[in-house]
Amino acid sequence: MSSADPTERTGPVRPPEPPVLPGLVDCARELAGGRTTSSALVAAALARIEASRTTLNAFRQLRTEEALAEAAEADRRLGAGERLPLLGVPVAVKDDTDVAGMPTYFGCDGALPPATSDSEAVRRLRAAGAVVVGKTNSCELGQWAFTEGPAFGVTRNPWSTAHTPGGSSGGSAAAVAAGLVPAALGSDGAGSIRIPAAWTHLVGIKPQRGRISVHPHSDAFQGLTVNGPLARTVADAALLLDAAAGPHTGDPHRPPAVDASAAALREPGRLRIGVSLRPPLTLTRNAPHPEVVRAVDALAEVLARLGHHVEEARPRYGLIGLSFVPRATAGIAELAARHPEPGLLDPRTRSALRTGTRLGGRILRAARAREVRQHARIGAFFDTARGGDTYDVLLTPTTAAPPPRAGAFDHLSAWRTDLAMTSACPYAWPWNVLGWPGVNVPAGFTRDGLPLGAQLLGPSRSEARLISLAAQLEADRRWYEHRPPPLGAADRR
Repeated sequence: MSSADPTERTGPVRPPEPPVLPGLVDCARELAGGRTTSSALVAAALARIEASRTTLNAFRQLRTEEALAEAAEADRRLGAGERLPLLGVPVAVKDDTDVAGMPTYFGCDGALPPATSDSEAVRRLRAAGAVVVGKTNSCELGQWAFTEGPAFGVTRNPWSTAHTPGGSSGGSAAAVAAGLVPAALGSDGAGSIRIPAAWTHLVGIKPQRGRISVHPHSDAFQGLTVNGPLARTVADAALLLDAAAGPHTGDPHRPPAVDASAAALREPGRLRIGVSLRPPLTLTRNAPHPEVVRAVDALAEVLARLGHHVEEARPRYGLIGLSFVPRATAGIAELAARHPEPGLLDPRTRSALRTGTRLGGRILRAARAREVRQHARIGAFFDTARGGDTYDVLLTPTTAAPPPRAGAFDHLSAWRTDLAMTSACPYAWPWNVLGWPGVNVPAGFTRDGLPLGAQLLGPSRSEARLISLAAQLEADRRWYEHRPPPLGAADRR
């Protein structure tokens, strides 16, 4: 036998990777059945997060000591017979979400004080027994469909680290897609859950406005932004939605409760589904990428095979962008004005602050007032009681393009960044203006192996129908069987 150093033949020996965590439902079931411990799951999550820092960079802050202590306490409670929906399960939340004792950076640089209390969504997750292991990266104030910034670096896509996972909930998406945590909370003000879900092969639910509280905000980003789950399966996303849902006492939007987990187990019935590849009017005229069109057409064919009535449709969006821009920029301005060191903000953020300030007051009030007419005009698309060309669900691409390369938007001006974002992601934001629910579902891959997604969109308070339809698609497509390559392997593309 040769006495040569084995690394001469095989290269350096890589340490074994920490395990990919099971899904949220599986973790909860294994814990309740005594087949694993919270301490083991949380330790594995933390180890995998640490191992991925140089490849994915999904997390801004960790709660290592606190999470391990909470896991030990969860094990004690489980051993005593206590049962809660997420007791002992590790989850992550986005960097815009208050967690007591941690700064809420929301992608910004600078010294910010720690939050004095949990947001309502985190309070509810803790009440369900979840262990929050940390906060995931977001671009600055959630403005863009990429997750990069001087405060934390570049968050990368586990399917190809040369590409972005999207944004602004890109850290949450990367963490779930890579199996660092079984599910994570994100937020969506213009597609910020659905876009990264599409580009990382996840289920992402943008719920009805008010379904999950945005407290300590009362009407985040002038009503555009909601919190919602990212997960690998519909059942996992539904479970996290159920755990986090519910109002704070001061919330202005309080939709009636929905049982998302029950909806994920029901057949949706035969639905009328309209398919639209045409986005709302924007300043860009880019057509969707051919591979996006191919993926959405293939999904429409699956829906037809499953028994639904599927046909091309054209929702009447009107000039809905005239309502979006004042609300979005006013929301950025409100947050940016509170930063203790405004000079540290990205020049594009400072530009949005100036625009939001100019469009405040009367223009902003007019934009908010248009929502009633927009509900009536676009709601007519779903009013099946009227007969004719009306539908239960609208199917569109989630994005017009596959995931861009990381760094593709470096050094662009504010105007050119907005144009590039609108060109790549023209489909998601109208549902934020309306406040209605939408679900991203995986729609396959490009020929280069990059994930693509499609949106199931519905009228007000239609989460149950969308979730049931997504679950039916999942049972047929079995998208959860596809996983990204091991950590460190995805950087070869």
